[in-house]
Amino acid sequence: MNLGLSVLLVDDHLVVRKGVELVLLGSFPKAHVYSAENYEDAIDIVKTIKLDLIILDININGVENIKIMKSIKEIQSKVKILIFSSHEEKNYGVRYISNGADGFLNKFCTEDKIVKAVNQILKDGYFYSESVREKIEQKSNKKAKNNSIESLSNREFEIAKLLISGDGNLEISNKLNIQMSTVSTYKNRIFEKLNINNVVSLSEFFKENE
Repeated sequence: MNLGLSVLLVDDHLVVRKGVELVLLGSFPKAHVYSAENYEDAIDIVKTIKLDLIILDININGVENIKIMKSIKEIQSKVKILIFSSHEEKNYGVRYISNGADGFLNKFCTEDKIVKAVNQILKDGYFYSESVREKIEQKSNKKAKNNSIESLSNREFEIAKLLISGDGNLEISNKLNIQMSTVSTYKNRIFEKLNINNVVSLSEFFKENE
């Protein structure tokens, strides 16, 4: 089963890549497993090798890159993308799935869960936990409410996470290659949408809603 499986692991931590590779080869011994430590290398591989599955860390070197999924699908529309993240799936899973992922898996899961996720995403085309499935259904029945994490745009969400990690306007400006005034504008929008007025409250808000 799945003897010809071709998988790309994208993660900036060698230990994570090697660990997942061992798990995969334990269940799919004839699988072809490729790895990339950054998005540039990942795209190069996607351009040259036909893949069945990409196990993707969406946050590399502290910067979330949600657009990478669109870039991947533009090159290989049929490849499945399984987000492999240390984030909790409650708030992050639906966001990533809405932007092109076919499943979400937390890095603190068991080996059996990794194998189960890979099998299901290859068989059914998706891998959703019950909590993510419920949130997808809720989102399809109603628009995201204000004063919630889901009300943030992808860029606002990205900047919010950088603010929580301790980055100031200058650091965010350099990381995202945008003007400091633009960072300030996004910051004000985030605070307004979440009805808060400082980064401490922002951090508390995310903790309470994860």
